[in-house]
Amino acid sequence: EVQLVESGGGLVEAGGSLRLSCATSGFTLDGYVIDWFRQAPGKELEGVSCIRSYDHSTSYAESVKDRFTISSDSAKNTVYLQMNSLKADDTAVYYCAGSPDWRPTFYSGSFHLCRQRSEYDYWGQGIQVTVSS
Repeated sequence: EVQLVESGGGLVEAGGSLRLSCATSGFTLDGYVIDWFRQAPGKELEGVSCIRSYDHSTSYAESVKDRFTISSDSAKNTVYLQMNSLKADDTAVYYCAGSPDWRPTFYSGSFHLCRQRSEYDYWGQGIQVTVSS
């Protein structure tokens, strides 16, 4: 059974840091692309960052570039999202999602490493991150 379980969320002051973990089971991490999404109250689900574990290719949303770092540890079957310089706007429920199709996907006129939400087969339950200003 494929499972993704997020941990590491919580309450932090603006400017602080958190590290989210996405523990996976039931599949080989190297054969997957894993993405972090987030959904703030009243807003659409937003892609944050993704990683293709076998070659550690990564991609980030502009809103988190230079502040967040995604990484993976295949031995632990875990993907991490290190979040630094957190802002109130980062407050959201964060989800990790996985797809066994790690090829670049074409949408909005170009190829992307991160897939659109409908293309992910497996999702975690989500974890709350709250940044106080």
